[in-house]
Amino acid sequence: MGSGPVSTGPASEAFDAVLLAGGRARRFGGADKPGATVGGRALVEWVAAAASGASRLVVVGPPRGVLPDAVLVREDPPGAGPVPALRAGLAEVRAPWFALLAADLPFLRPAHLAALLDAARGRPGAVLVDEDGREQWLAGCWRADALRDALAGYPGASLRGLLGPLEPAAVALPAGARPPWYDCDTPEELARAERLAREPR
Repeated sequence: MGSGPVSTGPASEAFDAVLLAGGRARRFGGADKPGATVGGRALVEWVAAAASGASRLVVVGPPRGVLPDAVLVREDPPGAGPVPALRAGLAEVRAPWFALLAADLPFLRPAHLAALLDAARGRPGAVLVDEDGREQWLAGCWRADALRDALAGYPGASLRGLLGPLEPAAVALPAGARPPWYDCDTPEELARAERLAREPR
């Protein structure tokens, strides 16, 4: 039997991952949101596990004593926002593609990243959209060169303003009880994630 066609798109190429794990977490009471736990594992560890296929894991944020194999960098100044954090993380990307991820997505899995990489074929990138069709700018995969070019001439502070004009593919995935885009911006959302994590599938 033949082995079938071989994919030559982004999903078959090397990719790195950039996790944005800094910020001020104002809605989280200023606590260390990426270090908060769901199901006995820190949020940032869940996201790193989703990106387990990455050649290089870059975490933008303060040291936490987890993910010892990650490249750790800080935005300048610390807490300056997602665009400076992206600049700092992208400087460490070596692969042609990279995943840009928030560090508070407890239900993101490797299959979701594979779907994003596949959807990015022939495009600058791809982002998850939620059940209402809203782009989740911190749950996407991008061609590194396209992002470098966009950042080079971008004076703004909005990720939407930076990434939207690139017209990435929009990826809608089945939500189920644990949507891959579910983030934990507040203590209440963290508590709900903990409840969802304990429920049987």
